[in-house]
Amino acid sequence: MKTLRGARALLHSSFMAVFLLALIVTGCKKPALTPSSENNLLATGNVVSINSVQPVKSEALLAMQCYNNAFYHEYGTYGPSFKAYYYSDVNHTGRMDFWRQAEAIETLIDAYNTNNNADLKNKIVYLYNGMRDNYGLLWTSNIYNDDVIWGALMCIRAFQITNDGGMKDMAKNNFDMVWNRAWDTNLGGGLWWTTANNTKNACVNAPAAICAMYLYQATGDAAYKTKAQQLLDWMVLKLYTAGSGEVKGAMNAAGVITEGTRTYTQGTFIGACSMLHPYYPSNNYKTMGAKAMDYTKNSMCNAQGLLPDEYDNDDCQGFKAIFARWACKFVKDHSYQSTYAAWLNYNAAEAWNYRNSNGLMWGQWWHRTPDNYVNSFETTCGVAMMNGVWQF
Repeated sequence: MKTLRGARALLHSSFMAVFLLALIVTGCKKPALTPSSENNLLATGNVVSINSVQPVKSEALLAMQCYNNAFYHEYGTYGPSFKAYYYSDVNHTGRMDFWRQAEAIETLIDAYNTNNNADLKNKIVYLYNGMRDNYGLLWTSNIYNDDVIWGALMCIRAFQITNDGGMKDMAKNNFDMVWNRAWDTNLGGGLWWTTANNTKNACVNAPAAICAMYLYQATGDAAYKTKAQQLLDWMVLKLYTAGSGEVKGAMNAAGVITEGTRTYTQGTFIGACSMLHPYYPSNNYKTMGAKAMDYTKNSMCNAQGLLPDEYDNDDCQGFKAIFARWACKFVKDHSYQSTYAAWLNYNAAEAWNYRNSNGLMWGQWWHRTPDNYVNSFETTCGVAMMNGVWQF
């Protein structure tokens, strides 16, 4: 796929130089969009052709820049550095809440890993400083264990870029806090979703497994690797459906499944499988990750392979960004390009095709993004997908 993309990028290099200049000068604005049917995307059932048009790499960077133009806000100094946050929407009505802010920063990390852009790296640091400034170092007051894990995961991924020991410590200390208050042997293990201990959810257990693996890599402490395996094995036993690859969302204290699957439950389970497989190759994790990819593609998407809208409330609207992040890493790390690249490229292309006049993409990748209002969580989806496909 890199060869195909490289050829396309070369063919369009002159066009893109003019295009990028025009969009940056005009605040990422663009004219009305052409429907995706005119892109001649080929599909049969849920199998999208490898000839599907995907955004070139410079467009992936531009998408992140357009996002930052709309939502990024520096609000002062932080020691010798600066502090920043993302606004919650285009009207700048306040900062994003805790977990969405963490996920927006993860999207920025994705873009940096794809583009190695110095401005993006600086913004990661400033946004991290903003999280420290607003929420402190240890997030014990947050009753949502998944929120704390999302924040810890953001910190440890930022540490990989900056080698800032404060980021590593924040990730470690908050992960440890959640483990100590949320892991028990009820239901055979697993982390409780909140401090009320009512349900054990995929949205805390799968990202915690990923976070634990990053902590193991950063610290060399094998206890984190063991915890990651315990978390994933609990999910396999309680929330994963072996026959289909579906990952259920939650189980209550009585052992009853209370939530169905979402793109982010599939994605983080895939991410956990991807990271644990090299350390436990006989545990079938890679096969289970592929099965979860297949379920998402064949049972959650439309006939052309487009990922679903998740708009039942505003806490769901950015879920596809999380799926994109870990699905694309899975493809890269385990050489599944021939199986999944065309499908993921198609989703990236559709998101970008329907951007608004400021270059923003909401989470409904089949019609045009509104110009008058979008929020900063739903608009992470397209950015994460566009940059994710350039990981492989």
